[in-house]
Amino acid sequence: MTTRILRNITDASSRDRDSNVCIASYQLVVSRIILLLSCALLLSACSSTYYSAMEKVGVHKRDILVDRVEGARDSQAEAQQQFKSALEQFNSVIQLKNTDLKQAYEKLDREYRDCEKAADKVSTRIDKVEDVSEALFDEWKDELNLYDNKELRRASKQQFDTTRRRYREMLRSMRTAEASMRPVLRTFRDNVLFLKHNLNAQAIGSLQAEFTSLEKDIDTLIKKMNDAIGQSNAFIAQMGA
Repeated sequence: MTTRILRNITDASSRDRDSNVCIASYQLVVSRIILLLSCALLLSACSSTYYSAMEKVGVHKRDILVDRVEGARDSQAEAQQQFKSALEQFNSVIQLKNTDLKQAYEKLDREYRDCEKAADKVSTRIDKVEDVSEALFDEWKDELNLYDNKELRRASKQQFDTTRRRYREMLRSMRTAEASMRPVLRTFRDNVLFLKHNLNAQAIGSLQAEFTSLEKDIDTLIKKMNDAIGQSNAFIAQMGA
């Protein structure tokens, strides 16, 4: 009888502990969600404050958008050159132009890390373009309701639609080029890691089979970046910059 009572008490304590763990886990998840939402709201408020401050000195959202599109375009051009450089280094490794395999690995590893940085820079620049474009188009859309003159409102609405459509086309091409970088980076990383732990001629032979595939992927990436750069230039021209 005493044993049964003790077992019941133990079971109840265990259930209480499990319940407390579940509650604690739930509270942790909720806390993280609240933190993420707070960060998002804070960033949004910071952006709004920045745009308001810039407008007070005569720099409007339209100007900031053009400037950021130029920045995103330039970062993609820089990334193109970096990926080309990394491919050249990869080729020199498999051609055994540098017989010091440790040194060859270190050079290729640096090229890979530089590619990562270039890709991150592209993503950051595109995110900034999106941030200011949302603020610009929201403001523009709201101000359409302030017109008394129907003809002026119609003209502004037409310009709004055209600009937003071209912007979306440009952004789509930017994101497509951005997404094309990730598979290339994964392939580079795999080969760099493989070389790191296999500094011998046999390993070089294994990497040779990867070069053709990587070269094709980089060619595709560069074409997509060129398309995004062309779309960026057209959008900048359309904005009258």
